[in-house]
Amino acid sequence: MFLQIAFGLLGGLGLFIYGMQRMAEGLQKAAGERLRHILELFTSHPVIAALTGMLVTVLVQSSSSTTVMIVGFVNAGLMTLQQALGTIMGANIGTTVTAQMVAFNLQDVALPAIGVGFLVSFFARRRFYRYLGQGLLGFGLLFLGMSIMSQTLVPLRTYEPFVQALINMGKNPLLGVLVGALFTMIIQSSSATTGLVIVLTRQGLITLDAGLGLILGANIGTSITAVLASIGANVTARRAAVAHVLFNVIGVLVFLPFLRPFTSFVRITSTVPARQIANAHTLFNVINTCLFLPFLTPYAALLARIVPGEEVVLERKPKYLDWRMLGSPAALLSATKEVVRMGELAREMIQEAVQAFVTEDRELMQIVSQKEEIIDELEREITTFLARAAREGNLTAEQSRRLTRLMHMINDMERIGDHAENIIDLARLKMEDGLVFSEEALGEIQEMHQRVDDIYGRAIECIRTDDAKLAIQLVGEDEIIDEMERKYRAAHIGRLNEGTCLPPSGVVYLDILSNLERVADHANNLAEAVAGIL
Repeated sequence: MFLQIAFGLLGGLGLFIYGMQRMAEGLQKAAGERLRHILELFTSHPVIAALTGMLVTVLVQSSSSTTVMIVGFVNAGLMTLQQALGTIMGANIGTTVTAQMVAFNLQDVALPAIGVGFLVSFFARRRFYRYLGQGLLGFGLLFLGMSIMSQTLVPLRTYEPFVQALINMGKNPLLGVLVGALFTMIIQSSSATTGLVIVLTRQGLITLDAGLGLILGANIGTSITAVLASIGANVTARRAAVAHVLFNVIGVLVFLPFLRPFTSFVRITSTVPARQIANAHTLFNVINTCLFLPFLTPYAALLARIVPGEEVVLERKPKYLDWRMLGSPAALLSATKEVVRMGELAREMIQEAVQAFVTEDRELMQIVSQKEEIIDELEREITTFLARAAREGNLTAEQSRRLTRLMHMINDMERIGDHAENIIDLARLKMEDGLVFSEEALGEIQEMHQRVDDIYGRAIECIRTDDAKLAIQLVGEDEIIDEMERKYRAAHIGRLNEGTCLPPSGVVYLDILSNLERVADHANNLAEAVAGIL
């Protein structure tokens, strides 16, 4: 009997979690990038940030998905720590909607929802409806899992040791908190823990007192997802993950002394035990958020002390583009300054990528990847600005040629950013495969990079000063890099023959040389653009 109960409970829980994941995935895909834009735009004020986090979590039915997105945004420089704090707190409220939904006894609609969801997801032509069908299918699987768990647990009503264990848990809330936290950490879903508690309550196997401890523990356990998402992230992202843990842990510690009056209040909200559990889950997170929101600034200061380190703040938006200048020649001046800024950013990326390759610095690798996204955004913004300037600026023939040259420049700079990202990919390959490079090979990479960096730096200076004479002098210096590449390739073949360099490392080494050589080619293109050689 016990084996049958164990398999039934495990299978039902598996269906519940799988259904919840499918529902969340379908809803996220149906909403598309709009959710990401909502999180980016509507998090400036703590209360608005909390409401935004709650809304997004209600839509995707997963606080874990929301917190992972938030940690990613913080890591990418899209959000400040204080914005993230309010949004994470709101996500905790949003996830309680799943518990409220589960508290309704909707097991009879499980199979119809599965059937309709399958038909829609299988036959719908538009992606939006396919994703909605997938969400409905997940909804049905969720409640089918609930039904299986509920039926499986019926025999335990009369099993005295199990009943006694639950009674003891009700008498000792700390034990319930610990069990709820550990169970949620293992399955990484507070909604699944809450769903199981509701099933136990519905079967009369667990009291509200015991259920509250498990629910409070589930709130602590769910924060493990944000911690996992922050591994290897920057300082600010790690602070956001720690903030999620502390928010729930401190909230539980504050609630425990008042558990008896809180339980009495929850009983007033409903006469149905399952609904009482769901209401307790919601009330805890709402009250906890209200307690924390006024103190976000000191809370952020506390996090800075707990997770020390310097925050890396990347400016993602254009600094010099002034849309009010469109229609005047001054538009080209502001565009040129932004192009120079973009070029300097691409130069930093190459410098950091080579350094990350040599030192195997994971944080530098992430910074380069973040800057690659900024480079792409700047290319789009500058291109749009120049296109409008061409239409509205009444430019002279010379100004039009200069605008065309700027268009070519940003394309080359974007490609330089791509080469930096290529080097980062090679650095990760070096680390993951444990590739060994000789000191001679690493020295050649650094020497070649120094020469490339010198050429590229002078090319950016040509753009800054619009010095055609200096640009003409620079044109053709990429041939020096071509010669270096040929020389180093020959030296590499010699090391392969001598056995001092292994073939897998050699492939990566040659790819590094190739990427640096292409950066020099793009730097030469920049010089030609300034010199008017197109």
